[in-house]
Parts: sequence; C-alpha cells; structure tokens
Amino acid sequence: MSDAGRVAFVTGASRGIGRSIAVALAGAGHRVAFCYASDEAGAKETQAAIEELGRDALALKADVADTAAVDRAFAEIEAAWAPVEILVNNAGVTRDGLIARMSDEQWDVVLQTNLGGAFHTIRRATRGMMKARYGRIVNISSASGQLGAPGQANYAAAKAGLVGLTRSVARELASRGITCNVVAPGPIVTSMTDAMPDDWRVWAQGAVPLGRLGTADECAAVVAFLCSEAAGYVTGALVPVDGGLAMGH
Repeated sequence: MSDAGRVAFVTGASRGIGRSIAVALAGAGHRVAFCYASDEAGAKETQAAIEELGRDALALKADVADTAAVDRAFAEIEAAWAPVEILVNNAGVTRDGLIARMSDEQWDVVLQTNLGGAFHTIRRATRGMMKARYGRIVNISSASGQLGAPGQANYAAAKAGLVGLTRSVARELASRGITCNVVAPGPIVTSMTDAMPDDWRVWAQGAVPLGRLGTADECAAVVAFLCSEAAGYVTGALVPVDGGLAMGH
C-alpha cells in the first residue's frame, strides 16, 4: 500500500493533542478512528474536523483501561474498515496529589489508563499488524516521565513506563515490519494549561530553553512523521517535543 489510505486509531482524541494528531493523520490521507472517554461534544468536533478534510472518521466511546471496551472498539473498526495499521496511544488522566497523601485509587486509575491502556491497545492491534507485516505504533509520554514532577508521582511513573513498554514492543515486533516509538511533549498549550495559574505559565516559559509553550499541532507533526513510510527505519526512539526542557535525559 501507499503511505496514504491506511487505517489509524488514536486514543483520547476528543480535544487537545489527541485531536491534532487525528486531524494530522487524516491530512496525511488516512482513515481515522478515535476514541474518547466522556467528551461527546469534543468527539463530534474532532470528527467534523477530520471530515472537513474529506477523510473518513469513526468516533468510538471507550475506556482504554477496560480490556473489553478496547476489544469492542477494535472490532468496530475492523467491521467498518479493516485492521488497524497505525496506532497512537494518547489517552491519559491525572489524579494529582503529594505522595504522602496519594490514595491507592489515585495511583491505580492513572497507571491503568495511561500505561495499562497503551498495553491493552497494543496487544489488540498487534494481531492484525503481525499478519500484515506492517505497523506504526506511537505512544504519547511526557517530559515529566524523564524529569519527574512534584505532586504527580503516579503520572510521571506511568509516562516513564511507556518508554520501557515502547522499547520492549519495538524489539519484539521489529522483525514483522512494525515500529514502535514514544513522543514526549513538554508544556503544550491545551485547555488544561489554559486553566493553570499565571505563575505556572511564567515558570514553564522560563524553564523551556525556547522560552514558550509548544502547540498541539507541533506534537502532531512529529507523530504523523513517525506514522509515515518515511519513518520506517525509526523504532524504539524517544522523541521529545518540549522546547529543550528535558534535553540530556
């Protein structure tokens, strides 16, 4: 097949970085399915943005922490189109808290969604990718996975875990023509950062060598490259999109 027209699946794409990734993959010519946990209005906006490009879109409500929900989502994609050939794991949640007071629930929810969710989708996607002897997998981590973040031990642990997962999958599936990479964004302009206090924004801009927050489209451009034919010799890589924040880590 050509670089265009493959079946892509993006998790957590009702807004922010996930939406930009879904739109970028549609712009590259792919059919894009995506899932969302609860933001139905946002999912409709993402679907409309994809369809405005003249590409097929499929919006699915699914909790990636739930294995059965992941299986159903993949079955719907396969029934509508074909097996998934491009998988981007972007779904994530936060349950911030200082480690001394962090509950088991705060820890478990973040690990099950941010790390377990990626495991669930990769495991389900690989059966089709291995048969086709082709696949592109990109996991969205975070600069905090390398740097750590106070009040986010659960989030940083999950994001760091994605690096180990990515590199294990890359080694395991390389002989089948499947690549697996991880993208680690730094501070990115999203609805989440828009809600942060001004002093956080001042700190972030000062900590980033480029002196500004990044955009979701800048992340999406890197992900789209890693999902392309041109990136066929890139696997097991950690690609930062952080303005230099975590350089050297």
